[in-house]
Amino acid sequence: MFTRRLRKSISAIVLAAALPLTSTAQEVKGLTVHESKDSAPTQLNFRENNLGEAPNIVLILLDDVGYAQMGHMGGQIETPAFDEIAENGLTYSRFHTTALCSPTRASLLTGRNHHRAETGAIMEIGTGNDGYTMKLPKEVGSFARVLQQKGYSTSWYGKNHNVPDWEASFTGPFDRWPNDLGFDYFYGFLGGDTDQFHPALVEDRKRIEAPETNVDGSPYHLTTDMADKAINYIQSVNAVAPDKPFFVYFSPGAVHAPHQAPAEYIEKYKGKFDAGWDVYREQAFNNMKAKGIIPADTQLTPRPESLPAWDSLTDEQRMVYARMMEVFAGFTEHTDTQIRRLYDAVEDMGKMDNTIFVYIAGDNGASAEGGIEGLLNEMAFFNGVPEKWEDKVEAVKSNRLGSEDYFNHMPAAWAWAVNSPYQWTKQIASHLGGVRNAMAISYPNGIDERGEVRTQFAHVTDIAPTLLEVAGIEMPKEIDGAPQEPIDGTSLVYSFNDEDAAETHTTQYFEILGNLGIYHDGWWAGAMRNIPWESNSTGQVNITDMEWELYDLSKDFSQSENMAEKMPEKLEYMKYLFFAEAAKGNALPIDDRRTERFRSSFRPSLTAGLNEFRYPNGLRIPEGATPFTKFQSHTLEANLDGYKKGDQGVLITQGGRFAGFVLRVDKSGYVYYEYCNSVDKFSIKSKVKVPSGVTSIKAEIVMDEKKPYTPASIKLFADGKEIGIGRVDKTVPNLYSLDETLDVGKDSGTAVTDNYKVKGSQYSGILNYVQLNIIDKYGNTLSK
Repeated sequence: MFTRRLRKSISAIVLAAALPLTSTAQEVKGLTVHESKDSAPTQLNFRENNLGEAPNIVLILLDDVGYAQMGHMGGQIETPAFDEIAENGLTYSRFHTTALCSPTRASLLTGRNHHRAETGAIMEIGTGNDGYTMKLPKEVGSFARVLQQKGYSTSWYGKNHNVPDWEASFTGPFDRWPNDLGFDYFYGFLGGDTDQFHPALVEDRKRIEAPETNVDGSPYHLTTDMADKAINYIQSVNAVAPDKPFFVYFSPGAVHAPHQAPAEYIEKYKGKFDAGWDVYREQAFNNMKAKGIIPADTQLTPRPESLPAWDSLTDEQRMVYARMMEVFAGFTEHTDTQIRRLYDAVEDMGKMDNTIFVYIAGDNGASAEGGIEGLLNEMAFFNGVPEKWEDKVEAVKSNRLGSEDYFNHMPAAWAWAVNSPYQWTKQIASHLGGVRNAMAISYPNGIDERGEVRTQFAHVTDIAPTLLEVAGIEMPKEIDGAPQEPIDGTSLVYSFNDEDAAETHTTQYFEILGNLGIYHDGWWAGAMRNIPWESNSTGQVNITDMEWELYDLSKDFSQSENMAEKMPEKLEYMKYLFFAEAAKGNALPIDDRRTERFRSSFRPSLTAGLNEFRYPNGLRIPEGATPFTKFQSHTLEANLDGYKKGDQGVLITQGGRFAGFVLRVDKSGYVYYEYCNSVDKFSIKSKVKVPSGVTSIKAEIVMDEKKPYTPASIKLFADGKEIGIGRVDKTVPNLYSLDETLDVGKDSGTAVTDNYKVKGSQYSGILNYVQLNIIDKYGNTLSK
């Protein structure tokens, strides 16, 4: 480009020199003379697109939050940010999500129904079925990309969970990572959840390790770190280009498990839930009525028979369960407090009037995945491994629940309680407890009223068109050359200043894991197939033979009176409408499988057909990019450049404290293979120290059977000589972690056992690589 311009300039000079002088050089035919007074620089695109008055956008999405959890919604937890936004703007009392995280997030970003976004479930359980591949099509582009192309500064903090599990390594492809979905900057994690004290952090496309402290010097916590980064980003944009609008997508992993928070937030709630879940649910219900959030004639739906009454529990059970709720409450308030910091930062910049805050309290209802007794380790749920009650009691009595020691989750009955007044919880797309979430919107320049409630039906697909309309931008027909499918949602701007406006989103289907629902003109029909706290609840009933329920939501706000027997013809019409809408939305055939879909055989795999893997020192890859070794015999062999006395550290590890394995050498020279199956930990130590000069340290893991939960025999070798044996009584069948990685040469996450520390875990000798081979029960590497 520069060379072409230089040649043109030289030619012009030569030509001008050859022409006779005149008094008006500009009039010479064939010659153009540029003068400085006529020159103007190319405009910045946000100015070209007239975005100087466009609003800043802050979109907040919490995780696993119940309708009655936030303070403004009648809950007994302090939530200063949500309350402030609702009081300075609007509360949408009939806003709906999909009942599960990844699907909601895909619909939020694209404005399309989740199956059209190929996200019929979470990223870890993608299949080959249309609607369930988890591969976001280019034809359903994100509204963030539209904002970015028009000139917005765009950034995303926190949970992603929209990158397919097998695309989450450094090999990509990256076209479904945040940067390629329209975000200039991403800081967060890719998986379904992460340890709040030891997160599996990603910055843009690079995996990084979290610092030891927050910016203010306090002990590290991910949500605080995210708020620090978001505040710094908008302040920097304002400093460099104060008239350039920004879009911040703030989606913390909170309050998804693990429920981890600074101790002072947890202690604040000590004793506040001793009355139990039945009382909490009723108090929240009464508070919502008093506030006008729900109609005065709303009915409180009863507790499911499979959940115990609080009064039926023992004193010990009440002690444990109350503490679990205290931790959950502390986690909620801490998260909301960090969001309030972001809110205050916008106000301090003087940009509050022209900033729209959309605060969605939950990507689904509160989670019942903690089961009847709650969990110390969520991986136990995903792997179907029962925990020991005495361990729960010890965690509470030692006052360590909510700390880095646990990946904890509250009991299902607390999730039901904070979903007041509705039936059921997260995953249950057939009922409002799974799909109805609180949402608050403030926008001083665009919303005249303060503190009002909007009752129009709204859905997560409505957010994209709402924000585009507020920004004065239309969804283009093409994004990056890909023709775009129509948006399914409808903008909510029509309701901003008219509480009586007729709703525009009049029909919406729901489907998650075989739980089905349909809304149409005030009516709701649904059929429930899976209960989250019952791992074998699918049964043998065909999808087409499920029992459906019918509700008139125009008169029955909480879905309390089943009209199916009274109005069979209406029910049949609604069932027909569900399958018609589901077919249009790419949801058929419905895939209702649950836990077994976590196994890699159900989805694309980078390792399919391969049985030998050479992993270089320093490698760090997510579980979706690793071979499936859960009930498959395999070997781990570290190639060393001659072991020397004192060499120590991790050779290879996958997962961590809450499920995983590690092969390491301690400072004395003993070799360890250690394993965590979510509940129990096993440590196999060599009988002798590693001799100097050894170039191979190997662990052979032979499964008793090729089926879930099988025990395994472990052998340790140094240069082919057996130096130790041991047993793992039960192995995990599905997952080590939703976000911890396989690491070679060090541990970047959490330690598998308390016998070593992550800090200083890097192998101090020369490790060339680790060879992982899939073998048969005789120790032979399987052929391709």
